[in-house]
Amino acid sequence: MIFNLLSGGLKVKFKKIVVFDSNTIRLLSTSNKLHNKERCKVLVVGGGTGGCAAAAKLSHRLPKNQVMLVEPADKHYYQPMFTLIGGGMKNLDSSWKYMKKILPEKAKWIQEKVVKFEPSNNIVVTNTNKEIEYDILLIAMGLQLNYNKVPGLVEALSIPDGNVTSIYSPKYVNRHWEALQKFQSGNIIFTFPNSPVKCPGAPQKIVYITEEYLRKHNKRQNSTVTYMTSLPVIFGVKPYADALWEVVKKRDINVTLRKNLCEVKPEQNVAVFQDLDNLTKFIELEYSLLHAVPPMSAPLELAQSTELVNEAGFVDVHPSTMQHKKYNNIFAIGDCSASPNSKTAAAAAAQTPVVVDHIMAIINGKKLERVYDGYASCPLVTGYSKCILAEFDYDLKPKETFPFDQRKERYSMFIMKKDFMPLLYWHLMLNGYWNGPDTMRNLLNIFSFGKKKY
Repeated sequence: MIFNLLSGGLKVKFKKIVVFDSNTIRLLSTSNKLHNKERCKVLVVGGGTGGCAAAAKLSHRLPKNQVMLVEPADKHYYQPMFTLIGGGMKNLDSSWKYMKKILPEKAKWIQEKVVKFEPSNNIVVTNTNKEIEYDILLIAMGLQLNYNKVPGLVEALSIPDGNVTSIYSPKYVNRHWEALQKFQSGNIIFTFPNSPVKCPGAPQKIVYITEEYLRKHNKRQNSTVTYMTSLPVIFGVKPYADALWEVVKKRDINVTLRKNLCEVKPEQNVAVFQDLDNLTKFIELEYSLLHAVPPMSAPLELAQSTELVNEAGFVDVHPSTMQHKKYNNIFAIGDCSASPNSKTAAAAAAQTPVVVDHIMAIINGKKLERVYDGYASCPLVTGYSKCILAEFDYDLKPKETFPFDQRKERYSMFIMKKDFMPLLYWHLMLNGYWNGPDTMRNLLNIFSFGKKKY
């Protein structure tokens, strides 16, 4: 419609008008700028384990739509299940749910991607140029898988029915089980990259599962199993590392330390490793089956926000509070934070009540009192019926829940990992009702009759 404005006689084209009275016309702008803004009390960026759990807890305490969560994916994966999928114990369809089914109803989901942070203005910008203003920001963006950082790896993983696998992505996780069933003989090589890794026990869990599969199907005598890790140790917590050295020795698994996968030559079935103690030295190994763990990093959009991150690209927080060192209204949770804990779902679970209480303390003008001690857990599955449950803190000392020696392989811990933990995850943790095992630990250790000495 064309309206002749009385003042100046200008002709202007408007899409919509609303009449309030005979003398007032309010024009509703059609510009993207006005329609592309949001505001909330607490903004959660990232819909992984920590982000969803924290959003649920916050939604229990705050009115509807005061919590917003930005996450582009429409599926949420229970990633700790991927090792079991790689060994044929679970299937991929059981590892995910639609995001809209698991997010709290009182929180508003914005299915977009944050591409820019403006912490000085309390604003983030999404891929549609939407500006979201917040009072408090919680960053929960997880880790980025960088398969492309290893020359030849993406090409190898794209070969149909190929012999290069990786359990770290839902895109590739089924390849390991498929390749394992077809495998007959030769060298099987497993890697651990020279970078931060989410669930750092997973690269060797799949080693133990694979090795047991070979024995069960009479293929072990025709194969060698080698674990090539960039780390100087088999596991970072000594009591559990000692137990794992016994496992690999008993099962004739070769472990080589300080070697990093730097290239894959799929046309030759060759993996190239760099010696991290002698950077000019490279080792080429022929494989019949190669399981590759990609290098990982903080998401690019986060790493580029230099005001928020440290030199490695991770959110620069105080380890005990998960609060940003510069911006008091910003927190991080899970794998994207610079806190020196092991990057596991259990760590995110332990961080969640601390972070949520601190966010509520800021809202209510109170002091931050709770402390995160670095707790993390890694159920080290060592086959189709055994598991070592590693639990530890910032000091890399065991912090165990059960009143028995958790360094031993146990069937009970395997069942807990395989069947109980997924139920706990979907029905308690993501709904904001799980604070980690502290309460259970305090009750059970009454029966331990003294402190365990490892």
